[in-house]
Amino acid sequence: MRALSIAATGMSAQQMRVEVIANNLANMNTTGYSTRRAEFADLHYQQMTRAGSISASDGSLVPTGVQLGLGVRPASVSVIVAQGSLTQTGATLDVAIEGPGYIEVTLPSGQAAFTRDGALKQTGEGELVTADGFAVAPGITIPPDARSLSINAEGEVYAFFANQIDAELLGQISMAGFANPRGLEAIGSNLFVETAASGAALIGTAGRDGLGTLRQGYLEESSVDAVQELTDLIEAQRGYELNAKVITAADQMLGATTQIR
Repeated sequence: MRALSIAATGMSAQQMRVEVIANNLANMNTTGYSTRRAEFADLHYQQMTRAGSISASDGSLVPTGVQLGLGVRPASVSVIVAQGSLTQTGATLDVAIEGPGYIEVTLPSGQAAFTRDGALKQTGEGELVTADGFAVAPGITIPPDARSLSINAEGEVYAFFANQIDAELLGQISMAGFANPRGLEAIGSNLFVETAASGAALIGTAGRDGLGTLRQGYLEESSVDAVQELTDLIEAQRGYELNAKVITAADQMLGATTQIR
């Protein structure tokens, strides 16, 4: 009774889909979060009668054949790369990316990581870091006597001082783009690292080389559509229930077989 194992793969697939949806809904307020989508593919087929095989002595060919599918398998959980809406915060160190690209940060190990979460902070030493304390590349330090800061669309950070008329350039926030951003590996804390699938990071300047610009005083909201996620959740639940009914029906059929005398 292949239906038992086939329906089991269907239940497993719908369970995975619900888990992805749950993660999306859990991150609906996460800054810069991109929606994930579970994708599936059918399993191998058993060829009971191959299409095009000879079916009679006169050489007639079978037009379609008999192919029995063996179920479904997870193919990928892909990131839907889309621009989230921008929310004005008014915070000096908040920056939102308008368009493609990621802010480059440096992990404690020295490895480069990338994020769209522009809720930047300042350490006690004046270093510009993410909310988790990872330094923003290429390393920008804000002097303690700086009166105010300004970050322009190209990511240049300027400081204003009480005894100076002109602003002083402290550095420029490094941006990165990827040939295949869906191939990035998420490591948590709104961070990604490059992989062979994503391609090497193309380090550039905001507003150039196909990269988006930065807007100070704004943050990018999550791209999760709660209504769509709830619709998908209901659909996945119904799919799970239908596969469970298939298992019940197959079990009853097996029971009827054992009762034959």
